[in-house]
Amino acid sequence: MSARPAVAAQVVNRWLRADGTLDVALLRGQFPILQRQVNGRPLVYLDSAASAQMPLPVLAAVDHYHRELHSNVHRGVHTLSQQATAAFEGSREKVRAFINARSVREIVFVRGTTEAINLVAQSWGRQNLRAGDEILITHLEHHANIVPWQLLCQTAGARLVAAPLNARGEVELEALQKLISARTRLIAVAHVSNALGTVLPVRDIVQLAHARGIPVLLDGAQAIAHEAVDVQALDCDFYAFSGHKLYGPTGIGVLYAREALLRQMPPWQAGGDMILTVSIDRSTWNDLPWKFEAGTPNISGAIGLGAAIDFVESVGRPVIAAHERALAVRASAQLQELPGLRLIGTAQHKAAVVSFTMDGIHPHDIGTILDTEAVAIRTGHHCAMPVMEYYNLPATARASFGCYNSASDVERLIAAVARVREVFN
Repeated sequence: MSARPAVAAQVVNRWLRADGTLDVALLRGQFPILQRQVNGRPLVYLDSAASAQMPLPVLAAVDHYHRELHSNVHRGVHTLSQQATAAFEGSREKVRAFINARSVREIVFVRGTTEAINLVAQSWGRQNLRAGDEILITHLEHHANIVPWQLLCQTAGARLVAAPLNARGEVELEALQKLISARTRLIAVAHVSNALGTVLPVRDIVQLAHARGIPVLLDGAQAIAHEAVDVQALDCDFYAFSGHKLYGPTGIGVLYAREALLRQMPPWQAGGDMILTVSIDRSTWNDLPWKFEAGTPNISGAIGLGAAIDFVESVGRPVIAAHERALAVRASAQLQELPGLRLIGTAQHKAAVVSFTMDGIHPHDIGTILDTEAVAIRTGHHCAMPVMEYYNLPATARASFGCYNSASDVERLIAAVARVREVFN
């Protein structure tokens, strides 16, 4: 056994009680923002699906870079540049290990999931899509996994096809399979729905696609912080995620892609660092992954992402998943007992996301009243308008859980939602 797992096992114990459950009070001490008050009450933060809060190790890593290492990477022989480069590329290795990619050459730093998907659309897509071809998605997708493909299809003369939902908010494998045709060139689906929390059968989707020689892109923005992601086990061709969903900084994300695909793909953006040689007549490209990282990158963001990965692994992804799942089940059960409340999305396999509506009350009003109780949730269409259209809703209220949430947070949520009914009655 290597030294890394042994160290991880020792660190995990720090966050566990004697009975093996997560010591939330101890963990919450790592998140300074959770100590503040909103409207005179202690903050209950239930919007981790939008952005998870950052723990002290992440804040310290970013601060250390800006105070002690700030310099451009890859371009300097002086000490600061060398140290910044080592920290930046060290984070790339942490990402590789975290998702079990084969090589750091398969890890491209981007601004977030949205940029990762656009990179694939504009590089792989423009090279491979032709008139009459099809891209298959689902009605569960975030706009970031819809609009880039729409733009690509408009340019190429191709067609975007979407697999339907059922009443529980699930994508049934059989329905998706029927839409795979001889014209399907790519399947791009969410690993976990941001609007409903539905966990899609991505392993089965990849197997169906690969049986026909079709590559698969997985939008992992909502999965990466809540369950183990092994890109080799998933066998996907592309996997995209954002740092700020993973207790890291904003403005940093990752595109994983098979090395063979990246070598065939042309650069999407051009400029410094993605080149080997430049003349007036022609240029040659840098090796992977830097061929896709034009210009000065988000150095502190990448370093912060590496620290976030260390933090998540110190707690343990199975521990986090079990804790969040228990909170979501508890919240769902108690919300359903409130009169006039309807849960939206009741898939058998769900992440820690609970979306709901209340009869006669707009979700924005729900969110506003909850804010007066210092309970922060998300309201709106969640950048998933096709989901809202399916349920014939303008919006939903969404509570989403992180490793730092507790049973008392659930009780505060239930009390605040009950307060909404009192106000409107």
